[in-house]
Amino acid sequence: MSTQSSTQPDEGTTATARHWRVYGPLGLHPILAHAMEAFDEHGYHGTSVRDIAGRVGVTVPALYYHYENKQALLATLLETSIKDVLDRCRAAAEEAGDDPAARFRAMVESIVLYMAHRQGLAFLDTEIRSLEPGNRARYVALRDYLEHMLLDTVEAGVAQGVFTTPFPADAVRAVLVMCQGVANWYRPEGPLTAEEVARRHVLLGLGTVGYRGPAGNG
Repeated sequence: MSTQSSTQPDEGTTATARHWRVYGPLGLHPILAHAMEAFDEHGYHGTSVRDIAGRVGVTVPALYYHYENKQALLATLLETSIKDVLDRCRAAAEEAGDDPAARFRAMVESIVLYMAHRQGLAFLDTEIRSLEPGNRARYVALRDYLEHMLLDTVEAGVAQGVFTTPFPADAVRAVLVMCQGVANWYRPEGPLTAEEVARRHVLLGLGTVGYRGPAGNG
């Protein structure tokens, strides 16, 4: 069965998103948490429902009581992830105000922090190819919404002479690919904190869009 959900982010900002830099425990249902771990370790097609049930410590019928099939697990995880990053990104943009440079900084920072703090979920973006058509369409629509949020900001900056890129859409895609890559390589025990990685990516992102001005938030 395909999961049913909107292709638009939820209206209003959640309590978590209001504090978009703050990350607590993930809080997934145990079945989803173990499914995420299994998908990350073995891939969607390399993971069986029996494997997930065994990790949770329940029978396969008990797992099916909560989620109809493996596809429903993947679709739920991916939509949970993209909606969370969207809410946080929107909250960051609202906090930054109308200045395109400030909004761009905040949005890039929020995306990178999400990739670092929610690696398990963020890494599942690589499994978009495993979604059934209806689920894939909903997820892509949400991901496109995020891209257009950033693109609107960059285009506003170009119009105001703050950004100089002649290719706003290409620049935004490059920035997003760079940010999403953090989920693949970041390690909490590494030499950089998530916050330091985010600050570096903000600078790299500003360079990509041709920012004309001081690098700092001031």
